Amino acid sequence: MAIERRLAHAGFTLTRDYPVPLELLWSAFAEEDQKLSWWGAGDAAEPGEWAFDFRIGGRDVDEGTFHNGPVSRYEATYTDIVEHVRIVTTYDMWLDGVHMSTSVASLEFEPIYDGTRFTHVEHGVFFDQFQADGPGREEGTRGLLEALGNYLK
Repeated sequence: MAIERRLAHAGFTLTRDYPVPLELLWSAFAEEDQKLSWWGAGDAAEPGEWAFDFRIGGRDVDEGTFHNGPVSRYEATYTDIVEHVRIVTTYDMWLDGVHMSTSVASLEFEPIYDGTRFTHVEHGVFFDQFQADGPGREEGTRGLLEALGNYLK
């Protein structure tokens, strides 16, 4: 069966207010031991390859095998980092070795009266059989932000 070669585009914005100082929220992204504590699929996947290089031009890798399911691979490059202000990445996702998407994501940090406002804006291109995965990516990111909130408590 031939794969239909098509593209789909999807974008979303998620904003969360976390009741913690900006520096604490920033550290959850910028320090490897902290990011390992909340990032990824948690108990839903068996961890695989991991790399963390938080600097402009640095690359992150997170690969895991879902229980009774596929291998998911995330590879990101940091294209812009302004401490305590923003992080911008481009990243690619694979599922069982098949390239599913390329995305640009911006993460913004803003101090507010009772904590920090975090805004995640993402634009993705989804390939071939993964054309309908845009809503799933948004849902997965919502799950990451919830895991981040739980970690910060």
